[in-house]
Amino acid sequence: MAAYEHIIETRGLVKRYGKLTAVSDLSVQVPRGAIYGFVGPNGAGKTTTMRILTTLITPTAGDAYVAGYSVVTYPREVRRAIGYMPDFFGVYDDMKVWEYLDFFAACYEIPERERPKLIDDLLALVDLSHRREDMVEKLSRGMKQRLSLARTLAHDPEVLILDEPASGLDPRARIEIRELLVEMAQMGKTIFFSSHILADVAEICTHLGVIESGEMVAQGTVAEIRRQLMPTREIMITLLDRVDEAKEALLHVPGVESIQDMPDDHGRKRIRVDFGGDDAGVSEMLKALSSRGVPVVNFAEETRDLEAVFMRATKGIVS
Repeated sequence: MAAYEHIIETRGLVKRYGKLTAVSDLSVQVPRGAIYGFVGPNGAGKTTTMRILTTLITPTAGDAYVAGYSVVTYPREVRRAIGYMPDFFGVYDDMKVWEYLDFFAACYEIPERERPKLIDDLLALVDLSHRREDMVEKLSRGMKQRLSLARTLAHDPEVLILDEPASGLDPRARIEIRELLVEMAQMGKTIFFSSHILADVAEICTHLGVIESGEMVAQGTVAEIRRQLMPTREIMITLLDRVDEAKEALLHVPGVESIQDMPDDHGRKRIRVDFGGDDAGVSEMLKALSSRGVPVVNFAEETRDLEAVFMRATKGIVS
């Protein structure tokens, strides 16, 4: 085993199925302790990548490393380091809730005498202690997701790899899963999860990877991704009048790239400024208008939500 800077890293990762290339020269870098959101359109290669990281399939070329272990050379060590939650629950409905956790603890060779306390702790963590004697089939989808998450923690892994953990859940259950992921990160776990629900990604992620057609489009912290994919800032300005004079003044401010007329707001004129400068430059824009006495009613920067960034990064459609 070699030492690696990132707890999850792929190098030149390729996966082909016949003539179809599902993953192409993919580079993923996940810092230790991150909550890393892996997003992309359907068919982008997210699940294929996660199956390689969890040693379920082998790459055609390149390699992936988890906790310093190669998934090709040291698959058993990788499995010890990860907790994997697939995008389906599995066929364990005929077990009681506690039996389900006991089964997986046994699979990870947790001594039998240690399992009762472990199961109690896991059920308390995911708020299922009151359902321990229920059959798994009686649980709601949200409860099954929480139980599945508890199962990934049975052997105290360093890394959690979760494929669409909030898929198909109602709003309350989605919030509960998000809160659990944050709690896992606070316990020192690294979280790597795929999602189509961009609001969830924006809410809790520290880092983000955007994949399309098997290739990494952008990667970094959420703030870095926004700057990388949306390098200009949008400044919306509402004026009483003297629009042409305002435009002329703004075009002399360094960093102003374009100015566009927007629909009127109750008779007031509006313009949008695409600006590539910093906060000091934004201040200069306002100063340029006020020095000429242009009547400014409102001056504000538009916030770019993660969905706008995603749509800029990919040709696909969020689904």
